[in-house]
Amino acid sequence: MFSSSTSSIPKVAQIPQHIAIIMDGNGRWAKKRLLPRIAGHKQGLESVRNIIKACSVHGVTYLTLFAFSTENWRRPADEVTFLMSLFMEALKREVNKLHQNNVRFKLIGDRSQFDPSLQQAIEEAEHLTRLNTGLVLTIAANYGGRWDILQAVNQMIHQKPSSEQGYNEHDLMPYLSTHDLPEPDLFIRTGGEQRVSNFMLWQLAYTEMYFTNTLWPDFDEKSLLEAFQFYQSRERRFGRTSEQLS
Repeated sequence: MFSSSTSSIPKVAQIPQHIAIIMDGNGRWAKKRLLPRIAGHKQGLESVRNIIKACSVHGVTYLTLFAFSTENWRRPADEVTFLMSLFMEALKREVNKLHQNNVRFKLIGDRSQFDPSLQQAIEEAEHLTRLNTGLVLTIAANYGGRWDILQAVNQMIHQKPSSEQGYNEHDLMPYLSTHDLPEPDLFIRTGGEQRVSNFMLWQLAYTEMYFTNTLWPDFDEKSLLEAFQFYQSRERRFGRTSEQLS
């Protein structure tokens, strides 16, 4: 007989516990204003600040931001260089503020391709904020969902080279880069595109998907609350029927 236990079914709250965001539209925001793309990225950083603050105020526990994908290396070299320098600048300027506001910072992704000075800055930011108990801010940089699954499989097989029973989800999950985070409740993509673009492919299995035409530099607290309203309208069943929920 199959067990009817619901102990593994996540609880659903009015405010999503974990939000994952693809911050899309910086370049188009700048183009509409006849500005260089880097102006859009600078303004996008201001939106990051605002959304971190709004999530803290409204009781979100985890916020994961897709900052730079494994595919973004294909962009023009001068733009990639600027993004790396902007990342370094943001770390230097913002980490102390995050720490003062009890925010824990962490990065997921393959950091081996970053400049050593940037790798050190990331490690220092993680170390400084490691004991903070407020919002957990995760930046996905040089990250891809396929990379995440592959590196997890490789680690699992290396540490558990054989399994008589075969491998299952629970064997793999400790090796994912998000092993210490709950799966996202709400996924937001700004900028009008409606795809996940190799972001958290494993983790988004039961996540509510919210797509908005708002470009990331224009995404503010009001926009976030509109996403919350969408989330609150959803019936999250996790494989059950509506009748079982009631």
